[in-house]
Amino acid sequence: MMIGVYPIEFVVTPKVTYVLSDYTTNRRIFTDGRDWPSGLLPSFTGYSIGKWIDEDGEGRYDVLEVETRGFKGPRTFEGSGMPLHEDNATVIRERIRLDRSDPGLLRIEATIIDHALTRPWTITRVYRRETHPVLDFVDSTENNPHVLVGNEYYMISADGYLMPTKRGQPAPDLRYFNRAPNVPAK
Repeated sequence: MMIGVYPIEFVVTPKVTYVLSDYTTNRRIFTDGRDWPSGLLPSFTGYSIGKWIDEDGEGRYDVLEVETRGFKGPRTFEGSGMPLHEDNATVIRERIRLDRSDPGLLRIEATIIDHALTRPWTITRVYRRETHPVLDFVDSTENNPHVLVGNEYYMISADGYLMPTKRGQPAPDLRYFNRAPNVPAK
């Protein structure tokens, strides 16, 4: 969600911080002091709880600490395509703050904890603030080649054929697809 392919916008309210983007589904970070829900429904964006802290003690909140859980799989790790663990127990912890020396920069440190990894993995990202952004609408479902058949994800290839998304993936159940009889051309 925080890759920043398209511009992202933060909307801060007293109880929720919204992260809006044209790249993917918008994100909600609850900052109202709530606990984790007992019946958390998995989603591709997960469920985020955060808290604002005054790290430098100047009487102003300057860091947003966030933890996100409740992801729905299957998912891949970064752009490498490495699958995250099928238990979907991934936890992502973030520290989001403006740069102390340049308030035109936003810094995010994200730590990913997942059973597919041998240890937690941390990455830092820097975003440049755009003073006069031009936000565009991108419909990411347009020309989406991903298909869910039963419990398996497939893709439609460039030439229009159903193809597997992982090695050794079984073919979908074709019993409901009737083959048309060979009809001679006129």
